[in-house]
Amino acid sequence: MNKSENTITDNSREASGIRERTLVIRTSEGIDFSMMLAGPVTRALAWIIDLFCILVLSSFTGKFLSILSVISDDLSKALYLLCFFVISIGYGIVTEWYWRGQTVGKRLLHLAVVDVQGLRLQFSQILVRNLMRIIDGLPGLYFVGGITALINRRGQRLGDFAANTVVIRTPRITDPDLDQLMSGKFNTLRDYPYAGARLRQCVTPQEAGVALQAILRRDSIGPHARVELFEEIAAHFHSKVQFPEEALHGLTNEQYIRNIVDILYLPNKRSLLRTPDSKSID
Repeated sequence: MNKSENTITDNSREASGIRERTLVIRTSEGIDFSMMLAGPVTRALAWIIDLFCILVLSSFTGKFLSILSVISDDLSKALYLLCFFVISIGYGIVTEWYWRGQTVGKRLLHLAVVDVQGLRLQFSQILVRNLMRIIDGLPGLYFVGGITALINRRGQRLGDFAANTVVIRTPRITDPDLDQLMSGKFNTLRDYPYAGARLRQCVTPQEAGVALQAILRRDSIGPHARVELFEEIAAHFHSKVQFPEEALHGLTNEQYIRNIVDILYLPNKRSLLRTPDSKSID
């Protein structure tokens, strides 16, 4: 979150004989959120898929530029090399910005680039990490970047160090039974579907996951830390989308976040009928 003072620690654990690396983000309230770091093999496979995409785009570009060979073969080759460089760098920049830290390969293998402190990924970070591919790719086949990722605990290549990013795993998991969690509760925010749609559009999976984990683990948090945590998370989501004041009247920060989770994870759920005293989901 934007206002959190996070400290970063790296944990390793044995699970079914496989060593998993995790990045643990600790908030100022003492709450830990962990993210599974992507392994070198999975990242390499994602890179191969992305390389294939780049080659396909370059092939189409080459066929188009071959027309210029009638005028000058050298000009055609020079433009092709320039376009190949632009595509190979621009591909990562465009896809990671549009898909919030994911390329085609990362989406298929459930990986994502995130800020090392759990903050929203900035365009400048995407730009830096992709420009650094030139150095990471030396002398070929990502030798420098691969060796760098293998010898550090977070699996960062030089581009990740420069951009302060890491690549994490985003595996498909079974969603918790939110229907049971929200059963019989009225969500005032659902009276404003356009604001809810904007919320789902601008919130990243990582931000939604933080809100969900806070709700699911709230009973294990001390009273004072619980109030501070939900105040911080609520402030973050207020900055994303502003719901009308009447929708927020009488809601505590925790109730507001529960309503947010309801909208993010159950987008097609129908609104319940309003009762005279049911303005919140508690």
